[in-house]
Amino acid sequence: MLGEPPPAPVLKPKPTPTPAEEDIDEGSIVKINTELVTLNVRVIDRNNRPIDNVGQNEFHVFEDGVSQPIESFTREEVPISYGLAVDTSGSLRSQLQAVIDAGKSIINSNKPGDETVLVRFISSDKIETVQDFTPNKDLLMDGMESLYVEGGQTAVIDAVYLTAEHVAEYKKGADSDRRRRALIVITDGEDRNSFYKEPQLFQRLREEDVQIYVIGFINELDKEGGLIRKSPRDRAVTLINKLAAETGGRAFFPESLSELPQIANEIVRDLRTQYVVAYNPTNKVRDGSFRSIRVAVDDGASRDKRIALTRNGRVAPKGEIGPARTPTSRTATKPVAGANKSP
Repeated sequence: MLGEPPPAPVLKPKPTPTPAEEDIDEGSIVKINTELVTLNVRVIDRNNRPIDNVGQNEFHVFEDGVSQPIESFTREEVPISYGLAVDTSGSLRSQLQAVIDAGKSIINSNKPGDETVLVRFISSDKIETVQDFTPNKDLLMDGMESLYVEGGQTAVIDAVYLTAEHVAEYKKGADSDRRRRALIVITDGEDRNSFYKEPQLFQRLREEDVQIYVIGFINELDKEGGLIRKSPRDRAVTLINKLAAETGGRAFFPESLSELPQIANEIVRDLRTQYVVAYNPTNKVRDGSFRSIRVAVDDGASRDKRIALTRNGRVAPKGEIGPARTPTSRTATKPVAGANKSP
């Protein structure tokens, strides 16, 4: 007998002091427009250089091929809530110090209002919060310094699933339309023993607006595959590219450790150089179906090609729109770190 199946993995929290939440006046009505769909859009040229002078009338949003009315548009910098998930399995032993330095470089770029959660992961039962969301750079730097390598069967899919979920739920509510959410994953990309399967992961990511950036150390993975099965390196590259493409993020495959500072700078630049576009979907059917999203941008003045990158779709809500709610407490509740949903 094989025995009972393993339990679903959970993100193990580390209790940290958190600032008091804003009070909500008793008796007030909290109204949230659940119809608007917000997109974080990067615009680049053919050489992957960001373009920051595109006007609202030059953007065109399509859902399932149907043009959508743009309700709001901004280029203002908004607070960023992002996760930094670091693979600390044995396969990254030789790169660990460079990874720590790159992580510090990213954290050091944080601006007022930004908050970061630091997670280390190995196997499904070792996905741990080193430092929960905080704007405090010193705490985050200390967390990076505390990282260490440990043996285990790497669970990349589980780590992305749980950390992206935690990022998506953090401070979700009235200010969620003004908060950009991202996840930066540093790994070799070889998933060896995850609880969740790829289809479950990508179904979950379609329900969340979290851009994923991956730094993939794939060079030490085996390049040899079989007649049917891809090589470990090819499987890792495919997974990493898909994570970035489906969420509007970006994948990096450094050839040497010397590239990490530049990669860190490019991730920071991408997070800052974005447009926030919101549209009111013409399809109001609340059936929980997947809706594909495409954003197009007019060519530049000299007919220079401009490319818009964002998440490739959304999952429509299900059920009727609920009535506006009246809070029963003066203090807004926070999501529980590490809470896990079944796929």
